[in-house]
Amino acid sequence: MTEPTITQLEPMPGDWRRALAVVAHPDDLEYGCAAAIAAWTDEGREVAYVLATRGEAGIDTLAPAECAPLREREQRASAAVVGVSEVEFLDHRDGVVEYGTALRRDIAAAIRRHRPELVITMNHRDTWGGVAWNTPDHVAVGRATLDAAADAGNRWIFPELTDRGLEPWNGVRWVAVAGSSSPTHAVDATPGMERAVRSLLEHRTYIEVLTEEDPETYVRGFLTGFAEAAGERFGGRPAVTFEVFAR
Repeated sequence: MTEPTITQLEPMPGDWRRALAVVAHPDDLEYGCAAAIAAWTDEGREVAYVLATRGEAGIDTLAPAECAPLREREQRASAAVVGVSEVEFLDHRDGVVEYGTALRRDIAAAIRRHRPELVITMNHRDTWGGVAWNTPDHVAVGRATLDAAADAGNRWIFPELTDRGLEPWNGVRWVAVAGSSSPTHAVDATPGMERAVRSLLEHRTYIEVLTEEDPETYVRGFLTGFAEAAGERFGGRPAVTFEVFAR
């Protein structure tokens, strides 16, 4: 018998200058695609972050009022490591984010403000590769982001945004989903990996309640393990993968 052919991943589109990453929680991007973001900002591309929540329900030993500002500080520090200075929070409630028009409107407004060609989000499907259940927040935010990329360009869906001075933006050319079990494209993780490790380590308070392992050992093992596995489909180079939807 012959070995099955491994479908190779395509390089990510490169014809863009501005990207907007929209996710549910602090640390979502750091677990998902920070090495790619570091490489992009090195190339002079602009990347901004929008988070639906402040992650206030993520640490059992910290009440939300105490947890939210701590996780916001960690997220801003984490973003700075990979060259991102614009970080916005939409202040939906952590753990109970609801898919619907309110969330779509908030994300469409962010897309109109930042006017990206590339929008990035996280896995919007029910599971992670069929072996682990996804969280409702990830599903809601990922799905709403895919929809809001179109909403942002239609002046009649949320006309109140135009009234607020946010003119329609129909310039989103791709939505790239990180953490997908059906990736189509990839970015070489090697140039940005060390900064990706440092970026995730900025979420130290959260990491220390997740594992008893040394934080750096845990972070490095997690990120390099996924990147090396993805590299089997990207010419042997460690990779960050995305499922890309063209518009």
